[in-house]
Amino acid sequence: MDYLDQLESEAIHIMREVAGQFERPALLFSGGKDSITLVHLARKAFRPGKFPFPLVHIDTGHNFQEALDFRDWLADSLGERLIVRYVEDTIRTRKLKEPTGRNATRNGLQTFTLLDTIEEFEFDACIGGARRDEEKARAKERVFSVRDEFGTWDPKRQRPELWNLYNGRIHKGENVRVFPISNWTELDVWNYIRRENIALPSLYFAHDRELLLRDGKLMATANGVIQREADDEIVTRRVRFRTVGDISCTAASESGADTLEEVIAEIQATRISERGETRMDDQLSEAAMEDRKKGGYF
Repeated sequence: MDYLDQLESEAIHIMREVAGQFERPALLFSGGKDSITLVHLARKAFRPGKFPFPLVHIDTGHNFQEALDFRDWLADSLGERLIVRYVEDTIRTRKLKEPTGRNATRNGLQTFTLLDTIEEFEFDACIGGARRDEEKARAKERVFSVRDEFGTWDPKRQRPELWNLYNGRIHKGENVRVFPISNWTELDVWNYIRRENIALPSLYFAHDRELLLRDGKLMATANGVIQREADDEIVTRRVRFRTVGDISCTAASESGADTLEEVIAEIQATRISERGETRMDDQLSEAAMEDRKKGGYF
């Protein structure tokens, strides 16, 4: 088998295990390349039937409009249920304090909205597009990652996963985060997208854009999410986005890659992951991602 066939087969097997072992699963879907790939895999796993789970997006209110438009278009074209819950609503109802300051972001507050959504719909499994090559905390995590009744991840309580056997047994109130493409790399995802001819938001390809240059990072100026400060500079550059998360913590990469082949060649030449290069929230501390995951993050 081709290596992409092997990765695809493994991911489809995992999705079917979720459908077989859990009563109320969900697929976390943001309109980014990894979750789009998951939706494509779900089509292969369950069509011509309906998906055995809804698509769920936790929207910070600071997402790229191109990604949101693509999210809505794809869900509508598939005829699948899309559930959207907003961090802004959680801030208001829970009376949370929104971060302020130079590099303030709502990204960490997604945890509260996600946990509230899990409780609202009584989800017992949430499928996500995390991959082990993205970040060292994600490299520690199992495919079936058990979270306690508070959404907490404990690295010491992880279960062995031998011979592709996945243990989804949980106690009341617990839930499982499931990562079908955990063993894929960024390059694998892009090669699969090319092979399967999967459509993506235009953000992933090179385009001219007005940006805010801050601390050596090129940040989007869309919707006034990032407030300009005295030492910031407004520039126009040809860029693409390797990830399309929250605008406030997602930087662009200078690039002329406007085709799949050029993007793949660019990734082959890089030695840093997309989160390592462009995600500001992962650079707050050495253990930023792990701390968020312990609190219930994706």
